[in-house]
Amino acid sequence: MKSSRLLSVLLLLQTRGRMTAAQLAQELEVSVRTVYRDVDALHAAGVPLYGDAGHSGGYQLLAGYRTRLTGLSAGEAEALFLSGIPGPAAELGLGSALANAQLKLRAALPPELRAQAERMQSRFHLDAPGWYAEDDDVPHLPQVADAVWHSRVLDVRYRRWKAPTDVDRRLEPYGLVLKAGRWYLVAGPGPYTYRVDQILELAVLDEEFQPPEDFDLVGYWQRYQADFHARLHQGEALVRLAPGAASRLTGAAARALAATGSPEPDGWTRATLPIESLDHAHGAFLALGTDVEVLGPPELRSRLAETSRTLADRYASA
Repeated sequence: MKSSRLLSVLLLLQTRGRMTAAQLAQELEVSVRTVYRDVDALHAAGVPLYGDAGHSGGYQLLAGYRTRLTGLSAGEAEALFLSGIPGPAAELGLGSALANAQLKLRAALPPELRAQAERMQSRFHLDAPGWYAEDDDVPHLPQVADAVWHSRVLDVRYRRWKAPTDVDRRLEPYGLVLKAGRWYLVAGPGPYTYRVDQILELAVLDEEFQPPEDFDLVGYWQRYQADFHARLHQGEALVRLAPGAASRLTGAAARALAATGSPEPDGWTRATLPIESLDHAHGAFLALGTDVEVLGPPELRSRLAETSRTLADRYASA
């Protein structure tokens, strides 16, 4: 819309100073002729905008003319720019909205605050997913986000890990959470948690809903994480670890080693570590190679011994 473009011209000039018609046209993705008409419209509206001809010419605002954003401290301005995460915003369909919002914020800030905010943005970058995680394909995320915002009921076909794997669900979307680069939908009735990338089909219904008055997304997610971790580690393994193995443990295993580890005369450490399952522990302890000795449970020790014998025979024959 023309009114939005006029505001963009004004904010660009406030932020960057002198700009030529060609530069404005490129930034706004319009023709130079359109920029000339927009400048005339701003003149007619009383904006103190003037242009200089020649090689070093261009348009600029009269010195001192700007809209200031009052009440912001330097720290608050820095925090606002640091909170603008382009990746998740783009996934939600808000990439251009974020860019426009940051442009308006830059233009409204006094020069000293703008410099500090831009310095913060140039020094810190958030990349949420882990190194070995591939980006999830979340084609339905913008629709889900819109349904969350407008309290619209969803009909979805969802893929879960247990049989039957593909199920139909009627969901009341309460909120979205981004965790380690992966989007989760918290939805009623329940509520329950759903991975957005596992939504196979989606239809937004005309039906509206009202989330429970006492529902708190942050509180729910904190309780969900605590319950997840409590259910994750339902067993224990008694192990001996070589001196170099401690640095290779992470998460709950590292914390358990610090809490229960006791040194032995040969330099190894005896500890009780949490395990998710025999299968998971089997693979995890194999990855430590000769730096670990599993003392129990007996089933896990037997499986590791059998695997070790199989590997020894295989490489001996080779």
